[in-house]
Amino acid sequence: MKIDCLSPSWIIERVGGPYTDFRPISSLIRFGTASWTYQGWQGQVYTPHFSKSRFKRECLGEYCQYQYQGRSLFRTVGNDSGYCRPPTTDHLRRYLNQIPDDFDMCFKVWNQLTIPRYVNHPRYGTWAGQPNARFLDAQLFKDVVLRPFREAQFEPHTGPFLFEFPPHGMSAEKFCDQLDAFFGQLPTDFRYAVECRSPGLLCPRYRNILVKHSVAHVYTHWSYMPPLLDQHQRLGTFTAPFTVLRLHTPLKMSYETAKKRAEPYTKIVEELPQMRRETVHLVRQAVTEARRTYVLVNNRAEGNAPLTVQALSDQLRNMFVANSPIATGMDD
Repeated sequence: MKIDCLSPSWIIERVGGPYTDFRPISSLIRFGTASWTYQGWQGQVYTPHFSKSRFKRECLGEYCQYQYQGRSLFRTVGNDSGYCRPPTTDHLRRYLNQIPDDFDMCFKVWNQLTIPRYVNHPRYGTWAGQPNARFLDAQLFKDVVLRPFREAQFEPHTGPFLFEFPPHGMSAEKFCDQLDAFFGQLPTDFRYAVECRSPGLLCPRYRNILVKHSVAHVYTHWSYMPPLLDQHQRLGTFTAPFTVLRLHTPLKMSYETAKKRAEPYTKIVEELPQMRRETVHLVRQAVTEARRTYVLVNNRAEGNAPLTVQALSDQLRNMFVANSPIATGMDD
């Protein structure tokens, strides 16, 4: 006997008598980690037989095959390398050789497009401290970022492009104006998501621009942002037919401290109950509204991203089971 549970995409299956076999099979929810090349996951996600060079080249295929409770746990993954350099056509073709059909990769967008002003740091050379003339340059994005995806025919595996905007001194009005103009020039056959790391920019105009262009707000659990549900309350709604959550670090903790606390990423160093609860709440709400949902977890949140994903998956399943017609005595 099969019974729909709150959403057509969630099925609860009764296997002979007691309700002991509950199987979430949502096509809307895609769990993954912020990246995948962590040596600390050998013996957990990866079999410990790779050389270091081969590990980086080939571990993505094994990542995609990782099983939890008899199912593939990861149906997406973040790719942070695009933040420093956009992937080439050859890079994308190599990924295609390792990922299954129903798998998406979410690429961070080149930082030359998302930094309004270069930090005053020697690594930027003569650009240090200067305004960035490439900031939100739509033609540059289409030519340098999108073109390789088309050439590699990577579109079926392309999750939302992640535009991560660091804290900056730009006014909300100016930022929203540039965001509006930028997304108005982009092709609509790709999906885009904005991770804004300046709490003051989460205003009605920001929300309205994202809604106008069907761009998702990224609910980011990051050092100096408000909690996930606080972000949603400020926006009042999801802004696109899909949504993205990225769980980076504990709140009010710097990246450096979170990194030191979590290394070598082999275990949960501290559970973050509020982060888990609010993630599950947002995912459940998005699914009931038939929105595809991407959840990307960083090791630096709790110490070991795969274990955090497993815990979130269990918590979601238990929530849907608890609210099912079976559990509430409404089984006719």
